[in-house]
Amino acid sequence: MRSNTTRYYEKLPDQVEKLATDVVDAAFKVHKSLGPGLLESVYEACLTHELRLRGHQVRTQVPVPITYEGVTLDAALRIDVLIDDQLIVELKAVDALLPVYEAQLLTYLKLTGKRLGLLINFNVPVIRNGIRRIIL
Repeated sequence: MRSNTTRYYEKLPDQVEKLATDVVDAAFKVHKSLGPGLLESVYEACLTHELRLRGHQVRTQVPVPITYEGVTLDAALRIDVLIDDQLIVELKAVDALLPVYEAQLLTYLKLTGKRLGLLINFNVPVIRNGIRRIIL
């Protein structure tokens, strides 16, 4: 949901922009090699491998704790991929990206204090049509 009010945020650091470019490039390579139609877990494993080959620190299925009324709860929220502790990637292998997926990524950004996330759907004929960038 977008507001009519324009908000101005601090520019993302160049290193985060470079990281995002590298992740998108890696997603293109994985998609070119595998194509659409596989399970999300396969794309996660391949993207993770590709990013590590490029020298990035990659963590998968990272727990996101929830603090509610002063109590930290394990609500079983998991970030698919966290790269260099700066960029969240939420992976999908679905027919269409729904608004709930963008809301999920936005929530992860808010809960972790990260500023940039990529929502990548590998189940598309052309990968650029499956990538959404969300900045907080």
